[in-house]
Amino acid sequence: MTEAATVNAIAIGIDLGGTKIEARALAPDGGELLRRRLPTPSGSGDDAYQAVLAAIVTLVGDVEQELGQVGSVGICHPGTTSPVTGLMKNCNRVFMNGRPFETDLSRHMGRRMAFANDANCLALSEAIDGAGAGANSVFAVIIGTGCGGGIAVHGKVLAGPNRVAGEWGHNPLPWPDADELPGRQCFCGQRGCLEEWISGPAFARDHREATGVALDAPSIVAAALAGDAPAMASLDRYVDRLGRALATLVNTVDPDVIVLGGGMSNVSCLYERLPPVIAGRIFSDTFTTPIRPASHGDSSGVRGAAWLGRDLQSRA
Repeated sequence: MTEAATVNAIAIGIDLGGTKIEARALAPDGGELLRRRLPTPSGSGDDAYQAVLAAIVTLVGDVEQELGQVGSVGICHPGTTSPVTGLMKNCNRVFMNGRPFETDLSRHMGRRMAFANDANCLALSEAIDGAGAGANSVFAVIIGTGCGGGIAVHGKVLAGPNRVAGEWGHNPLPWPDADELPGRQCFCGQRGCLEEWISGPAFARDHREATGVALDAPSIVAAALAGDAPAMASLDRYVDRLGRALATLVNTVDPDVIVLGGGMSNVSCLYERLPPVIAGRIFSDTFTTPIRPASHGDSSGVRGAAWLGRDLQSRA
């Protein structure tokens, strides 16, 4: 396929999630042509893994048959593919770990495809036609069930030689107070990781431990905005910790735009409250970096996968 033909072809993105596998087809201008989804196969072991491969093949085939075009394909997946072994790791669907997912799916599909994790797809989507459009560098943060990040530079994903660029969720909480040490044990094997402080479940756990009241993150925020003092204190701690974490990101990467995604990105007061916290921590006398919610919301991952696939095909 020539580059000109690729630019005018559909771009198919697949988002492999914990509960659903979603496919979207985009037109050359980014307009959505089609959306389809299947439940993510349940179970464990090889049967579940093979069912995931089959579901993706089915989705792509259905999209192309319905639109009457063969398109480029990009896959947004949790976890990471090891650059040494080619096997999946760090995936919350544990039956995927240790599997040659990229190799197996490409063989099943009989074509080249692009692969990236969900945070990198978010960064790419928002850099191309979202909250970071036109910026040279975009750091996208996921603060939801977990905590992750991705970097896009000049509209391209920056993965790094170890494929961990942007994985700030497994750095320690910076400038910890005495009562924040040594930090909770993280699933990655370390203590005090950001994921254990600024994810949605971590926010809820912090409130429960401080007050004895079990509420989910949206309920805590609603109570805080209604003037509930304990909830306000929990939200204050959360803003301070997230601000400290973002300050180290600015000191290290200094991106043009920071984009927030995931459930906690819907807390609207963050965009007003975070800048002064960051400004007080960075190694600079000014902080002007915009912090914005993801323009495409939960759709950013699948859209980023679509753009990733088109870019790979255009370079073939």
